[in-house]
Amino acid sequence: MSKALETQRTYAIVGTGGCGKTSLAEMLLFQSGVINRLGKVEEGSTTLDYEPEEVKRRGSVQPAFATFEWQKNRHFLIDTPGDNNFIGDIQYLLKGADSAVFVVDAVDGVRPLTKRLWNFVKSAGLPAIVFINKMDRDRADFDMAFNGLSSMLGMRTVLLYMPIGSKQDFKGVVDILGEKAFSFEADGKFSEIPIPADMADEVSMLREATIENIAESDEELMEKYLETGELEPEEIARGLHIGVLKGELVPVVVGSSLENKGGSQLLDTIQNLFPNPMEHAAWEGTEGETRASDPDAPLAMFAFKTLADPFAGQLTVMRVLSGTLNGETGLRNVNKDESERIGTPLYMVGKESAPARGGVGPGAIIALPKLKMTKTGDTLADEKKPFRLVQPTLPPRLISYALAPKEKGDEDKVYAAVHKLLDEDITLRLSRAEESSDILISGMGQMHIETSVEKAMRRYKCEIELKTPKVPYRETIKGKAQVQGRHKKQSGGRGQFGDCWVEIEGMPHGFGYEFEDAIVGGVIPRQYIPAVDKGIQESAQRGYLAGYPLVDFRAKLYDGSYHNVDSSEMAFKIAGSLALKSAMEKVKPALLEPIVLLSVQIPDEYMGDVIGDLSSRRGKVLGSDSQQGITEIKAHVPMNEVLRYAPDLRSMTGGQGVFTMELTHYEEAPPPVVDRVVAEYQSARD
Repeated sequence: MSKALETQRTYAIVGTGGCGKTSLAEMLLFQSGVINRLGKVEEGSTTLDYEPEEVKRRGSVQPAFATFEWQKNRHFLIDTPGDNNFIGDIQYLLKGADSAVFVVDAVDGVRPLTKRLWNFVKSAGLPAIVFINKMDRDRADFDMAFNGLSSMLGMRTVLLYMPIGSKQDFKGVVDILGEKAFSFEADGKFSEIPIPADMADEVSMLREATIENIAESDEELMEKYLETGELEPEEIARGLHIGVLKGELVPVVVGSSLENKGGSQLLDTIQNLFPNPMEHAAWEGTEGETRASDPDAPLAMFAFKTLADPFAGQLTVMRVLSGTLNGETGLRNVNKDESERIGTPLYMVGKESAPARGGVGPGAIIALPKLKMTKTGDTLADEKKPFRLVQPTLPPRLISYALAPKEKGDEDKVYAAVHKLLDEDITLRLSRAEESSDILISGMGQMHIETSVEKAMRRYKCEIELKTPKVPYRETIKGKAQVQGRHKKQSGGRGQFGDCWVEIEGMPHGFGYEFEDAIVGGVIPRQYIPAVDKGIQESAQRGYLAGYPLVDFRAKLYDGSYHNVDSSEMAFKIAGSLALKSAMEKVKPALLEPIVLLSVQIPDEYMGDVIGDLSSRRGKVLGSDSQQGITEIKAHVPMNEVLRYAPDLRSMTGGQGVFTMELTHYEEAPPPVVDRVVAEYQSARD
């Protein structure tokens, strides 16, 4: 087992949407002989983008997995989504990998989202190789893309393969360290050629700089290099491997995945430089313990994704952390403290799967069908040697929509259909709005939610409408009023009587609600005082201006009267409610609107447009910070103004802007907003 693991590689393909990750994975599968023809994302024919929603949008909306062999060495590949709508669980996906192939395209280079994704890779502690893709495209600019890796992402790059030509003239690569060149044929095959004469001097300079960078990764190599000015090929290879494992060096390979150029060079680089699973750092447990990535250690596996298979049902995708899985067995779900029966593990290639033969050791990515209780984020471990992996954190959901059935009475059916998606997409959240009773679906963006709803309708045969959710406005009051709440009803027999005097006073924003009992002399019996408080609170929930909860006020009960026979808790509860209504007619009510903290990352050239747009949305820019060509703007903006911000930002920045937002506080709404909200409320009541 250990010998086989030494040549095993497990890696994620990471990059922004449109950079060619899925096409790259397709090329690797073709080069390794798993598939016999290259599919295309534009035609919906790739192996790893197989969901109807992916075919429709021509891009990945969920991760895909593949197992293949390259030169008799097993590779496990994770193709991660790159659109900002679908990267919410990327930290879970990176838990399944030992390393990352980071894809940057030669046309657009480094984008704001590129930087965010690179930070995820660094935070996960994964060694990486960069593949500069799309060298065959119009506007391809290798120097721009390559220089951005160091200037904008802070990488210490090591160029291993340099392009020969670009755009329609991209015809080969130069192996910098090997001092040789390869020419690509029309079918993706290649042959060795001499280094072009006009590139010889540059290649020589690059090789010297590359060897110097490699030498700096190891003290012993650095000493020899300073003494002799040269290193042996074996020493170069060892130093490069050490530098990559430490995360100090990032090798760079170039190619064109769509034209099947550069796949063999990338696979060789992966095989030579990426770590095997036994070189992975010890896994950290929730109790402070660690578990070595060792095939002889107790068995432990981490569930980092759940998929829905139309034939096999639910598939739980797991990374073997330690130990060796041999056939069917029983393990403990440590998160839920329940036993779980493990069936035959499956190796995946897109939507296809096949039983894993022999023992499955650390680094393996397998799918387990029909687990009863294991969900994404759970750890399965040996019952006698339990271990629970520390779970990654999820980012906050950015946007919510209200779900409504097209047919009345189908609310439960809609809720059940969407609820089934939560297991496979942990970045979705379902809830019910207390004020409106709307079913709310929250996610990472408009496209994320729309895609999820499409999937629910397709799978579970229901019709769903998406509506912009009700903005959670609040109401408050200004000033102070002393009012009477009196409820008296006589209709034969025992009547109802409750009488209270209450002082209602508006308080500063964020105060909440406070009830003060100032009754003396027993003018209201003790048992009825909580009923007055409850009546005021229930009335406050219904609002006064536009039906939104009333907040930030104090109620002081100071006088009243009662009847020995007719008084009751219900009567005083109604009296309290009437007191608040009476006060609202005397004090000045106000509408409060929710304010979010919006953080936007964009290329520097879009800064003016974005700030101008935020100002038009009544936003208050708190500041901006520009680093290496990317500007981050922070602003307080009314929530109602950014409910559909994602498509607008995409339009302004050509798809290069990303943002996060979170509710921070409430502020008094200006008169035009108050008039609109009140008018909408009155119209809905009529």
